[in-house]
Amino acid sequence: MIESLLIANRGEIARRIIRTARRLGIRTIAVYSDADVAMPFVRAADEAIRIGPPPARDSYLRQDLIIAAARRTRAQAIHPGYGFLSENADFAEAVIAAGLIWVGAPATAIRAMGLKDAAKQRMMDANVPVTPGYLGEDQGLARLLQEADAIGYPVLIKAVAGGGGKGMRRVDAAADFTAALESCRREAASSFGDDRVLIEKYILSPRHIEVQIFGDTFGNVVHLFERDCSLQRRHQKVIEEAPAPGMDEATRTAVCNAAVKAAKAVDYVGAGTVEFIADASEGLRADRIWFMEMNTRLQVEHPVTEAITGQDLVEWQILVASGEPLPRRQNELKIGGWATEARLYAENPSNGFLPSIGRLEHLHMPEGVRIDSGTEQGDEVTSHYDPMIAKLISHAPSRRQAASMLANATAGVEVWPVHTNAALLARALRHPDFLAGSVDTGFIDRHLADLLPPSEPDERVLNAAAASLLPKETQDPWTKLIGLRLNAETYLQVSVEVNDRPHLVTLDHSRRRIDNSPRDVVFIDGEAWPFGPPRADHAAGEQNMADGAVIAPMPGTVIAVSVAEGDRVLRGQPLVVIEAMKMEQTLSAPLDGTVAELKATSGAQVTEGGLLVRIEGDK
Repeated sequence: MIESLLIANRGEIARRIIRTARRLGIRTIAVYSDADVAMPFVRAADEAIRIGPPPARDSYLRQDLIIAAARRTRAQAIHPGYGFLSENADFAEAVIAAGLIWVGAPATAIRAMGLKDAAKQRMMDANVPVTPGYLGEDQGLARLLQEADAIGYPVLIKAVAGGGGKGMRRVDAAADFTAALESCRREAASSFGDDRVLIEKYILSPRHIEVQIFGDTFGNVVHLFERDCSLQRRHQKVIEEAPAPGMDEATRTAVCNAAVKAAKAVDYVGAGTVEFIADASEGLRADRIWFMEMNTRLQVEHPVTEAITGQDLVEWQILVASGEPLPRRQNELKIGGWATEARLYAENPSNGFLPSIGRLEHLHMPEGVRIDSGTEQGDEVTSHYDPMIAKLISHAPSRRQAASMLANATAGVEVWPVHTNAALLARALRHPDFLAGSVDTGFIDRHLADLLPPSEPDERVLNAAAASLLPKETQDPWTKLIGLRLNAETYLQVSVEVNDRPHLVTLDHSRRRIDNSPRDVVFIDGEAWPFGPPRADHAAGEQNMADGAVIAPMPGTVIAVSVAEGDRVLRGQPLVVIEAMKMEQTLSAPLDGTVAELKATSGAQVTEGGLLVRIEGDK
């Protein structure tokens, strides 16, 4: 058995690995960047080593520094977690060459599945069904356009070396193909150092079904059943569950057996996930589910599989890496109940899901569900890494019970002043279509109007805010007695600002309640509403959005500028692209006019609220 383990990762997954390793009596070593020096995973490890400044390319992606840290601390093995170097075959080989144990897939399997075109060809050779598309070497625009026309729109452009939703663009018409291809290639080159693409038929009612597989060094491969990861936004998973709703036993057997066949085709060892795309227009059917890709690592959503099988997948990884056989045979694995996972992100759904950064001055998580979190109250959410704050996981006898449990949990999340998607998660889990199992990858976009939090506070928010502002003396200038009669109830009218907008609230003073929220914030159903007494200068505080100023909505890096001073632009025309937290944000012209001022330059760092472009409108 491995006795000491260095975790080449950060945040939530690092804490998760440490938890299992400690239970197994394994000494743990964390590595951290300067941005993470005070993070919980650093404190949780038995030992921690600094490896560089905040940018991942200078710290968590530095193979030499990580291996040096392992040697310095006399670690016996390295666990890469997910993301960063977890699917880097060169790193896997470097770890082994350094005399260390690699707790991950073999480098040969990583390479075989790392390039999507080669992986699909290998799957076709192994008689695993794949999505129709183009996998050719000719990457010229003319050839790619020709193939897209032959496949038929809509099509999906995918980075050959992609993953995690990066380097993917849906194209609905030939006129949009060139622009989408350029954007996809730019993102692929930035994220993976490889701008090659493949083209697939875009499935109009897609379900994202994936199968957890495990192999050992003795040639044994098993599956731990399927997960449904269809609730996505911009190809990033938001809510996952196991097993998949609407999956009958015959279809389950077919797709799980296909996953095992895929793993055996590359002599797989360790934890992996075989991902399939299903055309769910007529329900889940074995003849309408196709191989999409294989992730040669542990997945973010692995807790739902752990919940329904009762297995610790990190423990399995450590055992297999230690040279032991799989802990269970296929006939010893059963599905027990239903599990659902929601990813709590630091983002603002009401503002285009832009990342939200800052200090977590208030952070409260609910009880009764599993919480896998990389942060605690007082920690800083930065622009350097993924914006996920935590994962919330429920497990219950039925799907409806699991969904209800998780909906209540996400509604009970309290975060301030960082924005989160907690309210959206709760609404999605309570949505009638979700509860009916009517899910696909377009669910969130299709129901976005129902899922977004309201722009104005409801009566519960106003009453809680106004009641907490009530003074002990009713002569306060913000209150006034109304309808005073002997032996009658007393009512108070209170002025309050919620989200910087004034409201007048009438309260029954005899039944008032005080909501002692930190920093004057009302938390209801996953939403956070800051409040306070009215400001005298409120009316002057509104920003004129028609002044032609294009400002940075978040801190990040300018990766593209498509205009110059003096250029004529039309409303909606792309001007600048900013990247932060693995997300590209395209900023467009707010009106027709001329570029009067250009502050943005490619490669420059920008701060939230900084001027990028000013458009002088047509007279």
